[in-house]
Amino acid sequence: MPAMSDTPRPRVDVVIPVYNEVKVLEQSAMTTLALFDQNQQYEWRLVIADNGSNDGTPELARSLEARYSRVKALILEVKGRGLALREAWLSSDADVVSYMDVDLSTDLSHLPELVAMVAERGCDVAIGSRLAKGSKTDRQLKREITSRGYVALIRMTFPRLRITDAQCGFKALNRKAVQAVVPQIENRMWFFDTEMLILAHQAKLKICELPVRWVEDTDTKVKIVSTALEDIRGLARMRFRRR
Repeated sequence: MPAMSDTPRPRVDVVIPVYNEVKVLEQSAMTTLALFDQNQQYEWRLVIADNGSNDGTPELARSLEARYSRVKALILEVKGRGLALREAWLSSDADVVSYMDVDLSTDLSHLPELVAMVAERGCDVAIGSRLAKGSKTDRQLKREITSRGYVALIRMTFPRLRITDAQCGFKALNRKAVQAVVPQIENRMWFFDTEMLILAHQAKLKICELPVRWVEDTDTKVKIVSTALEDIRGLARMRFRRR
C-alpha cells in the first residue's frame, strides 16, 4: 500500500450568496455537499451568505449549519450580493475562496476544475465563462445579446482586460488575490464581479477562464435594465478612478 501523503489538503470555501431563497437553498446545499464527498482532494466548506432575507432563509441557513459540519451560515442584515461576497471572502481563512449562484445554473461538476485552476495551476483568479469557446448555454436570446454587449463595452473601456464573460456567477480566487483586490471593491451589488476583475487585472494577477455548461434560471432575481445601468455607471467610475 502506498504511503499516505502528509501534505494537508487545500482548504476551499464555496460561498452561496442568498436573498429570499428558502425554496431552493436546502436542495442546492445538499447537491453541493454531495459533490464535496465525491471530490476529497480539497477540504471543502459551504458558506451560506444571507444578505437581508425575510422569508426564512436565515433560519434555514442556521439549521443547515447545525446539521452539517461543513456548512457555515453568515447572516447579514443589509441587502447586497456583492456585500455578502466581500464579507464572506474577507472573513475566510481558506486557501481558495469561490462562489456560485444558489440556482446552480452553472453545471456544478465544473467546480473542482475551477478550484484546481487556482489551487494547482497557477491562476490567481478563475472565472466561469458562458461565452468562451467550448461553453454550452441554454438561455433567452435577449440575455445572450445583453451579455455579449456588456463584454464589448468592457473591452471598449478596458481593452487590455481580455475576458469573455464578467458576470457568470462562478468564480474562485486565491488568498493573494483576496487580500490585494477585495478590500478595494466599492460596489455591493451586481457590478461587484466586474470591479473585482478590473482590479485584479490592474494588479497584474493571472485571470483564467473556464468554459462552462450553463442553463438559465427563469426565476432569476436579476433585473436586466437596472443591472445594466449599474454596470455602465460602474465602468465609468472605474475608468476614471484615481489609482
